[in-house]
Amino acid sequence: MNGTQSIDAPWGVSVFGAASVDAAPDLARLRVAIEQTRNKPGEAFAATRGGVNRIREVLRGHGVPDTAVSTSRLNLSSQWAYGGERTFLGYECTASFVIELRDLDILETVLVDVVDAGANQVEGVEFDVSTKKELRAQARTAAVAAALEKAALYAAAAEVRLGPVVHIKDVDSEQPQSYRGHSQNSGSGEGDLTPGKVTVSAGVVIGLSLTGS
Repeated sequence: MNGTQSIDAPWGVSVFGAASVDAAPDLARLRVAIEQTRNKPGEAFAATRGGVNRIREVLRGHGVPDTAVSTSRLNLSSQWAYGGERTFLGYECTASFVIELRDLDILETVLVDVVDAGANQVEGVEFDVSTKKELRAQARTAAVAAALEKAALYAAAAEVRLGPVVHIKDVDSEQPQSYRGHSQNSGSGEGDLTPGKVTVSAGVVIGLSLTGS
């Protein structure tokens, strides 16, 4: 009998349960950046800093508070082109933004205006929910129920009775995932960027003793 067929220290039943909860997003995070290349470092800093200020003014105009905007420090690097010979292109200055929007209705307008203000790199849009803690609690409760249901089925099939729970282990095998959906509409652009759903998952291993038939 190999190791997968024997139980060295029998004590009860151990089962895994998993569950997921879906919710409509109520916030979005825009990740954008400004990259400006100039012949001199000071010019690159000035061009990028000007873009940062324009973007912040645009966001304030849309009612987005400064506390909802995270901006990286200005980063400077030398840029070269490699072909037949190495050619110096200039100094590139970069600043990255993470913009959190609570009003999804203005998402597309804000994104367009931010790009117009100087953000020439769009890294993506992430949808999320502000009640993730509560959703995770629901998923964990449902995961426990799923595990107990599975244990009851095994016990009934084996003609034994379940005893009390003696072990509970949280399993983070599935991380919360955000999905972005796009509509298929064209023309005016209304609805071109629409959220899908946010799924919060939980897993648990539960051990229960057995009391016999």
